[in-house]
Amino acid sequence: MIGQYILNGVVSGLIVALPALALTLIFAILKFPNFAIGSMVTIGAYTAWALNTQIGLPLLPAAMISLAVSAIGLMLVDQIVFARLRDRDNITLLVASVGVSFVLENLCRFFYGNAARSFDVEISRPIRWLGLRINHEQITIAAVVLLFLVVLFLVLRFSRLGRAMRAVADNPPLAASRGIERESIVRITWLMVGATTALAGVLIGMDRAIDPMIGWNYQISVFAAAIVGGMGSLPGAVVGALIIGVSEELATLVIPTNYRQAVGFIFIALILLFRPHGLFGKAAVRK
Repeated sequence: MIGQYILNGVVSGLIVALPALALTLIFAILKFPNFAIGSMVTIGAYTAWALNTQIGLPLLPAAMISLAVSAIGLMLVDQIVFARLRDRDNITLLVASVGVSFVLENLCRFFYGNAARSFDVEISRPIRWLGLRINHEQITIAAVVLLFLVVLFLVLRFSRLGRAMRAVADNPPLAASRGIERESIVRITWLMVGATTALAGVLIGMDRAIDPMIGWNYQISVFAAAIVGGMGSLPGAVVGALIIGVSEELATLVIPTNYRQAVGFIFIALILLFRPHGLFGKAAVRK
């Protein structure tokens, strides 16, 4: 029984890892917590759903188009909203992201209403293995997320783009003096964030019903994962997501399922009290 909860928690953590990575990327490059991360997940889910059910595309091409549309869409959102506030403090950008969140979420409500939706895919019987009940969706989610994480790691660790992003994240003026254009890196970051959140939306839609609150339902878990791992640390976001996913799932053994997000609040409080920079983050240096 415990094994089943741990399995479900790992899969849930892998899903949370994607928007947690997107949140961490934005924080590393632009230095503000993006409160619109949940609504960006929602937009990705609805875009794929519309292509899959209303246009009739298979889920895979619908998902790929959703990634591209979300990536371009968020880059435009940045140019329309965040680029105009680039020189403001991070509180101003946080408030702006709250506004973006409301707009994106209500766009979904305006066009598709509040009814729960689901992808047009065949229903398969779960696999029984060593007493565990493994859904085909869980296998797909784990495989896709792990592949995505490997590709993202290779890009950020070994490519010129990754080195440029790390340089901008560490010291933007010094990076500019070496010929790295910050705005170009910011646009590429938003493209990556759009694709990452859209992929999370598609995978969440495979795991559960799609509704305008689908991203918001993961918001606390995503922030908890990023804070536990250390804001700005990509490996930390993944580890934090797995910790939060498994902890929330195990918590349902003793508390009602509706209160599982309280686990995220508890982790946020404990980390901020005893290790504010997270497990993998760097302590801020005060001058």
